[in-house]
Amino acid sequence: MPTPTPSLITVIVAFVKKSLYFSSRYVRQTYSRLTYPKQLSGINMAWTCSGNTNSALIENMWKNGLITDARVKEAFLKVDRAHYAPAMPYEDSPQPIGYSATISAPHMHASAVEHVLSYLLPSSTSPSPRILDVGSGSGYLTHVMAELVGEKGLVVGLEHIRQLKELGENNMAKSEQGRRFLESGKVRFRFGDGRKGWVEEPREGEQQEGMGWDVIHVGASAVEIHPELIEQLKAPGCMFIPVDDDKMGYNQHVWRIEKDGNGEVTKKKLFGVRYVPLTEAPKE
Repeated sequence: MPTPTPSLITVIVAFVKKSLYFSSRYVRQTYSRLTYPKQLSGINMAWTCSGNTNSALIENMWKNGLITDARVKEAFLKVDRAHYAPAMPYEDSPQPIGYSATISAPHMHASAVEHVLSYLLPSSTSPSPRILDVGSGSGYLTHVMAELVGEKGLVVGLEHIRQLKELGENNMAKSEQGRRFLESGKVRFRFGDGRKGWVEEPREGEQQEGMGWDVIHVGASAVEIHPELIEQLKAPGCMFIPVDDDKMGYNQHVWRIEKDGNGEVTKKKLFGVRYVPLTEAPKE
């Protein structure tokens, strides 16, 4: 058998690289089409949003329409993802953080914030928003939301794995602003079964009837839209929750649940996703 010449080897290598590129590109585009509907502006550009720095990542999401509100952009710029993601923090992709949990891709966190933004921000009807982050994991989104709720707002990260609760606290303590949030009590991490929600004692000056949540964000896929979570929503209030479409959890969609001022609840299916399951706290 004749020995391949250097020029032939170069051609073969180039062909293989090109084939791998188009194959990889096809897989990414196909997954993107399967995961998100076409009408969700900018979401198919998520694969191009990675950067070398935190600001580059956020700017890319802004340019590609994954972040559309300047206030959301500013909040994400204030929180360095390197404090929360163990490796490749500026890649727009999910990453494992241990204990069968993940930190979601940045574009998913951005989408969650934008879908509940009007309830996150202080308003005349809710000057001190109360936010529950179920399945807070790394603590990244907990921190981002804390940047949006104003001086009097409260964000509670709820975890069913004690080590992840501690991980969120430790990650937030890596930055000066994060430490201030923890020390002031503006951000708190709790241990419990997220399917049942959480009752946080009223802070100084709060009335007992104001203990519901303006926003509930659920960072894992539920088998149903748990009634306890809807009950704990304020009126008005909003929830962002991924829910299994089938018993096996092979298909999931994010739902946006709104409760109006009269307590009427509306549910809207947004887009398909892949999340780890929302489960009970392990018995100790």
